[in-house]
Amino acid sequence: MRYTFKSDDCMVITIPLGSIKNVRDGQLMPETFTCVFKDAYKVFLKGRPKELGAAQISIGIFVICVGALIVSEYGPSHFTYTLPSALFIASGILTFAAGSSPFMPVVKLSFIFNIISLFWAIAALVMCPLMADTSDKHLHQNSPGSKNPMFVGLKAVVSILCGFELILALVLIFWESKAVCRPHFNTLPLITIKQDV
Repeated sequence: MRYTFKSDDCMVITIPLGSIKNVRDGQLMPETFTCVFKDAYKVFLKGRPKELGAAQISIGIFVICVGALIVSEYGPSHFTYTLPSALFIASGILTFAAGSSPFMPVVKLSFIFNIISLFWAIAALVMCPLMADTSDKHLHQNSPGSKNPMFVGLKAVVSILCGFELILALVLIFWESKAVCRPHFNTLPLITIKQDV
């Protein structure tokens, strides 16, 4: 026979029993006992969503600022891997909002945006080294085959920031999954009976 109900430790009830040696009639069961309910949202708050959301916002703004420098100097083709970093700002705002209020639709939306941000950070890390300096003025100034150190440095900064965003998105996906991906049915409380010796 298959078990359809299982204990998931969401609700833990602890009943302390009196000692059997010292018990009188009707005093084995206590009048009060403790019940601890583990809220999934409180577990999510252990991941510090406000701080991580603020870090996501600052990384997104910094990537767009560095991207604006790259675009102004080296051509508009570099918008492709810097402008979509506005996703980092959007997911940071949603993560900060999810950490401020226990409104589950905001937590779920933040979870979705962090998954999208994770994939964009991976795509940006792949695309960043492939982008070449396409500016006409810099192509004529440099000898063929030489790379502009400023351009390489700015691409390295964008790559490092996208790497940080990748790590932040992974951490937030882990903590948000604890709040969003939880069983809603077929669960029973865990009952612990403790006996005094």
